[in-house]
Amino acid sequence: MNLNKNNIISIIIPSYNEEKNINLLFERIIDTLSDFKLEIIFIDDGSSDRTLFEIKKIAQVNSFVKFISFSRNFGHQKALMAGLKVANGDAVISMDADMQHPVSIIPKLIEEWQKGVDIVYTIRQDKDLSFGKKITSSVFYKIINALSDVEIKKGTADFRLTDKKVVDELKKMNELHIFYRGLIPWMGFSSVGIEYLAEDRAYGTTKYTLKKMLNFALDGITSFSTKPLRISIFTGVIIAFLAFIYGLFAIYASLFTEHVISGWASTISVILFIGGIQLIILGIIGEYVGKMYMESKNRPNYIIKDSNIV
Repeated sequence: MNLNKNNIISIIIPSYNEEKNINLLFERIIDTLSDFKLEIIFIDDGSSDRTLFEIKKIAQVNSFVKFISFSRNFGHQKALMAGLKVANGDAVISMDADMQHPVSIIPKLIEEWQKGVDIVYTIRQDKDLSFGKKITSSVFYKIINALSDVEIKKGTADFRLTDKKVVDELKKMNELHIFYRGLIPWMGFSSVGIEYLAEDRAYGTTKYTLKKMLNFALDGITSFSTKPLRISIFTGVIIAFLAFIYGLFAIYASLFTEHVISGWASTISVILFIGGIQLIILGIIGEYVGKMYMESKNRPNYIIKDSNIV
């Protein structure tokens, strides 16, 4: 695919309390992509600072800058959804507003897209990643790939380019617990990865707390597979079999030996163990049932309080 003057590159930028980064990011995009016809879409995800104010200032003097502001913080994936639904570009790029996604590699993403690739994803490389962070990241991807039905490349994030036909398909999906990092490779379009070195955050601190990361991982696993439920079944069968064997042993010891099973320690430990397994299994089932319940409510994924998109 050859880029011509009629091609539009849409850039979706979810933003949450990034008031000091907005102008810096915008200027860097303009400097780097001055030869391209752009559509920049900022999604203010319920910021409590002056993020929306800074976005509006830019939009007032740049007609190609659009914005959507949520009534509260609905989350990064919902912000991406809102941007994808209004993007008109022949290619759509999603990136964060914290300056850690380098604008300098966007021309490389476009270059790969020009070769006919539908999805150009990025693979993050960190300069000073702690040992603990490396271990947890590695474990996260191993677990999610083992328990889900799609393969997510280690280090991938929501910094990617998608072709218009991919975006058109994504617009049809209105899941409440959406997980684009798994959904996009699940779609099966042609893709290629590009490594990048994560830049330092210019201002502010990360918005991804441990709780948010755990919830994100849980959504990723339960959105694309029923393997945890199957594991629950197998675990239940194994525990039931072991309990049956133990019961036979107890009966044998009571009837044919003089060693009557005594003491409550062994009994209570078995009860607690089986009870704990049951609670875990119920928790897994409850997670799926809870998602079905929330989906059945058919509530909107987000509420827009302000926008310059007609």
